Amino acid sequence: MKTAKLVIGILSIVLFVLVGMQSCVAGLGNTMSNNGEMGGTAGLLVAICLLVAGIVAICTRNGGKGGLVSAGFYLVGGVVGLLGAGSYGDLYVWSVLSLVFGVVCLAGSRKSS
Repeated sequence: MKTAKLVIGILSIVLFVLVGMQSCVAGLGNTMSNNGEMGGTAGLLVAICLLVAGIVAICTRNGGKGGLVSAGFYLVGGVVGLLGAGSYGDLYVWSVLSLVFGVVCLAGSRKSS
């Protein structure tokens, strides 16, 4: 499970850059079209949750309570993204991926306990 947490952590940090840039563009599009959606803001929150959870997952891959913390950030980011995506369709993909990462980290922390 240590390897899975390491891989998930690295993927999360890489996804932070991608999701963050997409969210900035989506937020700019929402502002320019004045449609009242908050997909860009929700995407930035998902990106920040991915970054924090990825760093925590890498740092605590050998055990401890950090698995629960990273799982919590993944799950919160996934829920925020699903609730706030609006017309930002890619955010649904990133949110589901965040939820999957959260479940893997949760299972890994339960297994190592």
